[in-house]
Amino acid sequence: MPIRCKEVSSTFARVPRSKLLENACLSRDGRQALVMRFQPSYIRLYETGELAGRIESLDRILKECVICPRRCRVDRTVCERGVCGVGTLPVVSSHNPHFGEEPPLVGWGGSGTIFMTYCNLKCVFCQNYDISHLGYGEEVSCGELAAMMLELQESGCHNINFVTPTHQIAQIVRSLPLAVEKGLKLPLVYNCGGYEAVETIRFLDGIFDIYMPDIKYGDDEAAARYSGAKDYVERCRESVKEMHRQVGDLVVDSRGIAQRGLIIRHLVMPDGVAGTREVMRFIAREISRNSYVNIMDQYRPCFKAFDHPPLDRRITPEEFDEALSIAREEGITRLAGITE
Repeated sequence: MPIRCKEVSSTFARVPRSKLLENACLSRDGRQALVMRFQPSYIRLYETGELAGRIESLDRILKECVICPRRCRVDRTVCERGVCGVGTLPVVSSHNPHFGEEPPLVGWGGSGTIFMTYCNLKCVFCQNYDISHLGYGEEVSCGELAAMMLELQESGCHNINFVTPTHQIAQIVRSLPLAVEKGLKLPLVYNCGGYEAVETIRFLDGIFDIYMPDIKYGDDEAAARYSGAKDYVERCRESVKEMHRQVGDLVVDSRGIAQRGLIIRHLVMPDGVAGTREVMRFIAREISRNSYVNIMDQYRPCFKAFDHPPLDRRITPEEFDEALSIAREEGITRLAGITE
């Protein structure tokens, strides 16, 4: 079962007191339990002025952009564009409450998703290719992006979920104080494809309370062939380790709503292309057996997948069952929709 804030657990050693406002009470068996009102990490950074320093640091990176592993070194502050196609301002495809995410994110109010346009990966099978490859979306100001966050909070969402934030993280963080000043108080979700620069992830310590990376591949040959990222595995693994160092395993409150921690996604692909054994072994041995892992069965051929067999077909029920068996064999204990 998910770790719940109403239970006393050593897991809370990972969550600094500055991020959880605590009041002691007695549980039914007489032991001390914790009733907590969650405060997102970025509030403290804003109050101490450290958030302003992070904004300056991330904006400096855009001057000779190395914000992701592509390391294009273009000056995005004057609207030069590299692989991702984004210049100085945020580019957003849509924002709305989403009810198709993991249950701890969705709850009853939905996850407040903001789909950022373009991507630093070039997946030939991308199901959102109109956004990530074709650039469907509009350039907005940081004030407008902040207003989207507040609108989602007002609609009753449990979190603000940035989808594909990697290449636009400087713009997102630049927008955050504008939202905080007007009352933003929901945890932020970093929902990424896993192709990250660990140096950038370190700048996000204390800004994002929930990380949700895909781990798409277990070997670089497949990553290079199907996503144009020949160093994907190493970049992904070092970044996921840093994410876990910052936020630990997933913690939910007494209602089952995610408050802080790591959620890992892995999409099962035809003929074992995703390298599920290697991915699950990495998670179990180098992250945590208690990692919240969503093994996903919704692969379908999209975009250019039909030109790249075996990606030109859906996965079979047997392939999905095999992936679940592999996860259990490797020692993963928290499988979304299976064990909890």
